[in-house]
Amino acid sequence: MRRIRLLMLGAFTLGLDAYVMAGLLPVVAGDLGTTVSVAGQMVTVFTLAYAVSAPLVAGLMSGLRPRVLLLASLGVFTLGNALTAVSPTVTVLLASRAVAGAGAGVYSALATAAASALAAEKRQGRALALVMGGMSAGTVLGVPLGVLIAERTGWRATLWLVTGLGVIALAGLAVRLPQIPAEPQVPLRARFGALTDRRVASVVGVSFLAAVASLGLYTYLAPVLAATGGVRADATAPHLWAWGIGGVLGSAVAGPLLDRTGKATALVTAVMAGLVLAEGALPPLGAVAFPALVLWGAAGWALQVPQQQRLLALRDGNGTVALALNNSALYLGSAAGSALGGLALAGGLPARTLPWVAAGVAALGLVLHLLTGARRRRADVPAGDPARSCTW
Repeated sequence: MRRIRLLMLGAFTLGLDAYVMAGLLPVVAGDLGTTVSVAGQMVTVFTLAYAVSAPLVAGLMSGLRPRVLLLASLGVFTLGNALTAVSPTVTVLLASRAVAGAGAGVYSALATAAASALAAEKRQGRALALVMGGMSAGTVLGVPLGVLIAERTGWRATLWLVTGLGVIALAGLAVRLPQIPAEPQVPLRARFGALTDRRVASVVGVSFLAAVASLGLYTYLAPVLAATGGVRADATAPHLWAWGIGGVLGSAVAGPLLDRTGKATALVTAVMAGLVLAEGALPPLGAVAFPALVLWGAAGWALQVPQQQRLLALRDGNGTVALALNNSALYLGSAAGSALGGLALAGGLPARTLPWVAAGVAALGLVLHLLTGARRRRADVPAGDPARSCTW
């Protein structure tokens, strides 16, 4: 597990880098002499580069050994953050965020596949949970620390922190990470068959809708709390911590539970139902919504452990591309949720109704999951099986 913890450190750094920049926008804009809206495009650039690079590189560079590509992607991510830290202009800043996002997208997919490959057969759930736990911990623990450092010593110091963590993870993996079994050689056309595989598309679709509902709503948690419970903008920290602690707990519990039961599909059902319940409970609970926030965070972060396990099983020998598509769906879902939430608020939708809208999107994801699961079970029943003619 020591090697997997090094993969977890890299994931922690990704989680910190992906979410801390949103909190630094005013400072970055002031330092570079631009507007917050222009500076905010560095988040968009990072997200798009992350989403596009993951499946593209995983498919085109399949001939390389996973260890080489994993170290190279983490190196690109770290270099991108170093360039961000020294960016003299907005143009350089945006280019550096694209570099960091590209490296992050590839590393995320490869780290998940590597953790599964390095773990013992009945401990793969724990291994996947460690990587996802690193991402959630980077958000929960790293982001407040990064913002605090930026307030004291400037935003560039926060980027140097991210760069330093990337260097440590890269050095540790270069020394300790063994060769990882390579996926069998598959023609490029077959590798990109994951794009049209209905089984993969249904799993990725659920991940996308969950990201829209969970990460998209998280962007507007402050106005939601203000509208539902009168919570001031400068008093939302405990609520953010409740969501984050739930995320860490969800990631930690999902892995052992998956290893113990082996029921990834049932776990997805329970987690999606929990997400619907938690978000729907936010408006009536208002300022005392801490239990709902913990459940929301736990469900949102726990979901990807069984989802990744299902994708690895569905695309035997070609799981990295499927995982990359799933990671892309998460970031695109987050971006779509944030954009749609902003449009809804700008169009006059009351902030207190956003959680119900998000719960509706999560419910749609749950329905998609249940329908595709039922269709798959019917397809698995042999034609002559009496169960096909059973009407109850």
